Amino acid sequence: MQQFDLIIVGGGLAGASLALALRNTRLSIALVESQPPRRADGWDARVYAISPANAEFLESIGAWRHLDTSRMAPIRAMQVYGDAAGRLDFSAYETGVSELGWILESSLMACEFWESAKRQSNLTMFCPARPASLEFRQDAAILQLSDSTTLSAKLLVGADGRDSWVREAAGLKAFNKPYGEKGVVANFSTEKPHNNRAFQWFRDDGVLAYLPLPGNRISIVWSIQDDSADQVCALPSDLLCGRVAEAGDHVLGRLELLTAPAAFPLRLMRVPQTVAPRLALVGDAAHGIHPLSGHGINLGFQDAMVLASQLAATQPWHDIGQVRFLQRYQRARREETVLMQTTTDSLRRLFRASSPGLRPLRNLGLSLGNRLPLLKNALVRYALGVL
Repeated sequence: MQQFDLIIVGGGLAGASLALALRNTRLSIALVESQPPRRADGWDARVYAISPANAEFLESIGAWRHLDTSRMAPIRAMQVYGDAAGRLDFSAYETGVSELGWILESSLMACEFWESAKRQSNLTMFCPARPASLEFRQDAAILQLSDSTTLSAKLLVGADGRDSWVREAAGLKAFNKPYGEKGVVANFSTEKPHNNRAFQWFRDDGVLAYLPLPGNRISIVWSIQDDSADQVCALPSDLLCGRVAEAGDHVLGRLELLTAPAAFPLRLMRVPQTVAPRLALVGDAAHGIHPLSGHGINLGFQDAMVLASQLAATQPWHDIGQVRFLQRYQRARREETVLMQTTTDSLRRLFRASSPGLRPLRNLGLSLGNRLPLLKNALVRYALGVL
């Protein structure tokens, strides 16, 4: 049996960032992952909007400075449109920041994290590896891998995604609310420059976002009903380009497809208990939100930052797997997570409601946001992911 202080199951963005955040600690760490990340061919259609706070976190763990800046696009303005002439504008300049955030490819971050992790002296990587059984004893968590390798640690962290094997093995409940929608993602080149602007439309058929990529390129996320999403993904490329350009009011002119569209099901997931004796959950294993805010991975990075900070502050005689210690992490993360889940879910329901009297009110609310400083400040904080 191989013994560690900490086992992290899941080497995705949240799990790997947690490991990197603990690189200068006394803790011995095992990272278990089924397969290493690889760069996408061309441009990765799966992108994330990284908030300024999380850019600082990634800088603090040594990852941000090594990312390829030619593959990153800053967001310096954002235009949000309602479904009846409502409009709200955000500007980095007016907000007093240099960027509202950055758009990065998922695989760009994942590969950089992985390369950094391979050089980390207090980290042992088990890859390819899959968990087979999990046992919690009074003084340790015992994880057996599918090749019969057995690992032991004071604390095990589940960072293995929404369908978390760890969460299920530990008996922690997850309450899912399927939206009956899929998020369609794809990348396009554009006729007109985006000038580092992001766009979002609350449409009758769902929520469409244009996210800037370097050069005259964008990535889209279009949250639409399941059947409509499948139909969109099946369109020939020329018809798809025309459909996406029309849905975005042709703000960037003609579009040309760079990556084939893909769709993934959307759901709200609440996990009331994210810790237990010898166990903590981070990232998508601990929560799930609608992608209209773009803050899913930002919540995961904040999970990693808070848990790493608490672990780094412990002394050798502290038991990092004690539930009283772990409950501090759960309390620290609950407010932001619940607030972001509630905000995104409420916005989605507000603009999906078909009441004729509600449409002018919600669009008036968007337009008022441009003219009321206190309201706009609150909305900017939401856009920055600092609620």
